[in-house]
Amino acid sequence: MPMLGAVLTPHPPVLLPEVGQGREREIAATGQAMCAAAAEVARWNPDVLVVASPHTILYGDYFQIAPGRSAVGDMSAFGAPQVRIEARYDAPRRQEIIRWAGDAGLKAGTLGQRDPQLDHGVLIPLYFLRKAGVDCPIVRVGLSGFSPLAHYQLGRCIAEAAETLGRRAVFVASGDLSHKLRPDGPYGFAPEGPVFDEAVTGAMASGDFLQFLTMDPSLCERAAECGLRSFQMMAGALDGLAVAPKLMSHEGTFGVGYAVALFPVTGRDEKRRFEAACEQAQHDRLEERRTREDAWVRLARLSLETYVRTGRRLESLPDDLPQELTGQAAGAFVSLHVAGRLRGCIGTIVPAQETVAQEIVQNAVSAGTRDPRFPAVRADELDQLEYSVDVLGQPEPVDSPDQLDPGQYGVIVSCGQRRGLLLPDLDGVDTVEQQIDIARRKGGIRAEDPYTLQRFKVVRHL
Repeated sequence: MPMLGAVLTPHPPVLLPEVGQGREREIAATGQAMCAAAAEVARWNPDVLVVASPHTILYGDYFQIAPGRSAVGDMSAFGAPQVRIEARYDAPRRQEIIRWAGDAGLKAGTLGQRDPQLDHGVLIPLYFLRKAGVDCPIVRVGLSGFSPLAHYQLGRCIAEAAETLGRRAVFVASGDLSHKLRPDGPYGFAPEGPVFDEAVTGAMASGDFLQFLTMDPSLCERAAECGLRSFQMMAGALDGLAVAPKLMSHEGTFGVGYAVALFPVTGRDEKRRFEAACEQAQHDRLEERRTREDAWVRLARLSLETYVRTGRRLESLPDDLPQELTGQAAGAFVSLHVAGRLRGCIGTIVPAQETVAQEIVQNAVSAGTRDPRFPAVRADELDQLEYSVDVLGQPEPVDSPDQLDPGQYGVIVSCGQRRGLLLPDLDGVDTVEQQIDIARRKGGIRAEDPYTLQRFKVVRHL
C-alpha cells in the first residue's frame, strides 16, 4: 500500500516568521497545526511527496507536471530571500504518473513550463516538512481547467504510479479556502465565503471526499476559493483507501480561510471510491438544469448541437418559439460552461440578425467554435455543457463609474474603434473597478487611454 496518506495545507506567506515578522502569531493555530502535521508525515517516512499547488502553472486543458531533475525557490517576492529551498524531482515517478494518465485519457505531461522556480504554494508546505526532517524527492503537479472528476482521476493515476513503483508516497494538497471571509480582508466579504469554508472543513473532518467533487461551482466562484482542485486530486490519490481524517485547524483571521488536515491511510475500503457517485451527481445536476431550460436556452443548445454533430447550421427554427424570440431584434450573448468553468462566450452588442432567435442561433455556434480562448467544442463534450443566454437592452452612456453597478448593469468601455464589453452579475466580479478593468482589457484599451462608458441591462435565461 504505497500511498501512506495525505496532508492538506494552506500557503499564506505570512505564516513564515521570516515573512510575518510577528504577524504569524495572529494565525498561531495554523502554524502549530502545520508543525504537528509535518511531524506526523516525518513519522510516516515517505520516499516521495507529490505536491499539488494552485500557484504552479495552470492550463485549461492540460495537467502540467514540472520537468527536470530539481528546482529551487525562495520567498524573495515576500521580502524574505533568505528562505530558500531546493527540491529534487522524482523523475521515474513523474514518468509513471504521465503514463498512467495517458492510459486514462487524461492530458498530462511536462510540456509548457514557464517558470521552473518552486512557487509559494509548494515552498510553504516544504518549509514545515523540511523542518520536521522530511527531505525526500517530490513531484510537482499543476491544476487545470478540467472537471472535478478529471482531477480525481489524475489523483488516482498518482496512486497507481506509487503502486507500480512500490514507493511510499504522501500527497500534499496545497490550497487556501475562501478569500472572502471578512469585510476588512484583502478581498472583501461574500456570503458564500463562510458557507464554502464550513462545507469544505466538514468534508475534511468527516473524510467525505465526495463533497469536494460535488460542490456548487457558482458557490465556489463567489467564495473565491483557492485549493479545491488540489483537494479533489488528493481525494483521487486516496481512492479506495480507508483513512483516519483529522481536521487540525481552521482560521480566517485575515479574511482568508486556512485549514490543516491529515489523512493517514489505515487500510483498504472499496466503499471509498467516489468516481461513480461523482458522475451520477453531475448527471443528475445537468438533467435537473435541463428540465428548467426555457425556449432561449433550448434554442442555443439545439443550434450548437446540430452544428457540432452535423457540420451544418440549424436550417429552420422550432415552431413553438415565443413571440419575444421571433418578433423583435436585440443583441444577445451565449455563454457555455463545463463544471462551472467558462467554455465559450460570444455575442453581439447590437443586433446583427433580424430576430433574437436568429441572433441566438448564430452566437451559440460561435460560442462553441470561434471563441479564441478555447478549442472548438467536441461532440463528446456536448452533454456536459451548461448554457446561458443574455438578451441585451439598449446601451446608454454614463458620465461616471458611480452610475454603474456590476450586479445590475453590464458595461461597455470604448476608445475610438476599440470596445470591450462585460456582462452583469458575473461570479467573481464584485466591484465597478473590476468590471471596468476587465472590459477595458478585453477591448485592448490601456488604463491611460481616454475611454467612454456605457451601461446596459440584460435579461438572463438559464
